[in-house]
Amino acid sequence: MTETLTPRQMLKGLLQGAVQPRPLFLPIVFSLGAKVENVPLRVFLGNATKISNSIKQIRAYLRSDGVTCYFDPYLEAEALGAVLQWQAEDQLPRIQGPQHAEKGELPDGLRSPEDAAKSGRVSVAVEAIRRLKSLLRDEPLLISGVTGPFTLAARLTGLERVESPLHEDFSESALELAAATITQIASKFVAAGANVIFVQESVLPRLSAEQSEGWASSLAPAINIVRFYEALPVLQISSSRSFADNQQIIYEQGWDCIVCGALASFESGTTEIVPPAASFKLGIALPVELLQLQLADAETVFQNLRATIRKLHPAIVTTASDVPAGTDIKVLSRVWEAVQF
Repeated sequence: MTETLTPRQMLKGLLQGAVQPRPLFLPIVFSLGAKVENVPLRVFLGNATKISNSIKQIRAYLRSDGVTCYFDPYLEAEALGAVLQWQAEDQLPRIQGPQHAEKGELPDGLRSPEDAAKSGRVSVAVEAIRRLKSLLRDEPLLISGVTGPFTLAARLTGLERVESPLHEDFSESALELAAATITQIASKFVAAGANVIFVQESVLPRLSAEQSEGWASSLAPAINIVRFYEALPVLQISSSRSFADNQQIIYEQGWDCIVCGALASFESGTTEIVPPAASFKLGIALPVELLQLQLADAETVFQNLRATIRKLHPAIVTTASDVPAGTDIKVLSRVWEAVQF
């Protein structure tokens, strides 16, 4: 029988390097709140009251180990001054292509990381975390997300629209600005009360050992500030191809955080499980498509998931991205049961 521990007790154990009896289940469930509040996503992202009210309602139906206080992949880019183009009210925007800049280079007129961390929607996110900390007391873990340096640099410079960009395509100035901005915003989130910070890399080139060290160094300030506040940093590599391409050097870095790869990376057999360094913890991210299945059609999937969890003993189980607004909470709850094993 699984030992009964609270999410906060498990979090404390992970920060101390102790193996836990089961994974923390930390799905990213945020934009669903816009549907709960019956407002467009663009309005929802700018309203701390609607965010906190909807997350509290979702919490009544989904008994996961954490709740998502704020999650927007385009938060940092907009905070730095990028212009967002909203194609549809219920979908995330796109970034207007940078003007007067070569692809891979930063456009003119961007804000500093310090000014970006004071922007309007960063303040909304901070207020949402504070409100949920008060509303939910100390029951679930409070989750927020920031964008990884390669991904943010790609969005700012237009490389996100390039298939499989190379490391050489990224300018040092773009990566430095991205890393500094992530650190500033992550520090705001943990100071407000966030317990878990996801750093999501959806654009990650194949790296050499030296380039991987540079990547780790750029992330170290954000990881360190998160841990200083006794919160859990999670580096999430959402592309199974990127994870497989960089698997060996990822393990060799000995990250002081959870490193989370896509479930397909482990189920396909293309990723060999290497004994990690003492400071390394593994997480797995479920494809959001799995959550679109009908319960009757998903039982085999859930059995395979449970078997994978038993084999890998991950520290956390999450989702590869924010779950779609139409997701059935009952399916998420069934995943929760599989994680409990």
